[in-house]
Amino acid sequence: MGCFGFDFSNFQSITAFCLLLMLGFSFSPIGCLGIRSFPEERRFTEAPEYRNGVQCPVTAETQNMVHVAMTLDSEYLRGSMAAIHSVLRHSSCPEHIFFHFIAAEFDPSSPRVLTQLVRSIFPSLNFKVYIFREDTVLNLISSSIRHALENPLNYARNYLGDMLDSSVTRVIYLDSDIILVDDIEKLWKTPLSGSRIIGAPEYCHANFTKYFTDSFWSDPDLPRVFGSRNPCYFNTGVMVMDLQKWREGDYRKKIEKWMELQRQRRIYELGSLPPFLLVFGGLVEPINHRWNQHGLGGDNVMGSCRSLHPGPVSLLHWSGKGKPWARLDEKRPCPLDYLWEPYDLYKPKPKSRPNYQRSKILYQHHNLDFSSSNILFGYSNYFI
Repeated sequence: MGCFGFDFSNFQSITAFCLLLMLGFSFSPIGCLGIRSFPEERRFTEAPEYRNGVQCPVTAETQNMVHVAMTLDSEYLRGSMAAIHSVLRHSSCPEHIFFHFIAAEFDPSSPRVLTQLVRSIFPSLNFKVYIFREDTVLNLISSSIRHALENPLNYARNYLGDMLDSSVTRVIYLDSDIILVDDIEKLWKTPLSGSRIIGAPEYCHANFTKYFTDSFWSDPDLPRVFGSRNPCYFNTGVMVMDLQKWREGDYRKKIEKWMELQRQRRIYELGSLPPFLLVFGGLVEPINHRWNQHGLGGDNVMGSCRSLHPGPVSLLHWSGKGKPWARLDEKRPCPLDYLWEPYDLYKPKPKSRPNYQRSKILYQHHNLDFSSSNILFGYSNYFI
């Protein structure tokens, strides 16, 4: 047994260890002791301790917990920690939230190290880490307009029904490049009417045809998949999912069938989104747009600055090429990136606290409506 608990008689462990070396990870001379094996730039501060408000039930059974699923990988780790922080900070009952993290089997940092890191940042967090085998989906992934969209973890949401415990019948899926500024329990309580499997904000003004190639639309049979449905674009980075109905309908297999066809005929250009549009377009429970103010990362090529959509805001989403942590570090942030900064727990070296006053000014400048006023700047349920 070696560093990070690798068994060097095991081929997979050797492969993972070699990946760590190739990516320049430094190792402690006394045996790579857990979190200390992270290089300096990977260190985070411990988050504040968030406790339930007086209105929360004393105990919470599994079925009464708010279940949140996210991917966990070394590349987007900083975004994930900020996202978790924002969820806890604005929750009325943070101790009743359970996080389900999906980590790649051969992530450069290894699922074990990522697990230890999460525990060191959020000591009281309720969570479980599931190992996602990339070979489950590698043969189904086709090239995309942006290399990051080809990451196997982007497809982990397809397998939540298989990976999460059968007792988990509903989950909120969140991307790593989001922050919440509202109580997640409001999103959790979204009703999924009738036979609806997922709920998400829909954007019916978007040009739905652009998400598929000309060869798709010119085919005499393929467009018929929508039948009498009126499909609208929706972003898969924020979804409420009924996992019981998902499992019963074997929706993973339905998505995989479209991915298999894509490998043969090239019917779309984007990564994991189009199969969801094909299966669920026109069948989504519409959720208020406030729960996914997406596109703040710009487009998939330039990553240029963008403004928010009109209306109230409960969740900000930096979908697109540009990420707030990268732009802040490069000293060329977009104005809205400063709204992400107060949730950042990444501390490579001592620095001043995030400029909350600057964030407040930005909110006023952009006329942002957070309905629950004072939600962002008050530390409700906050203990040091």
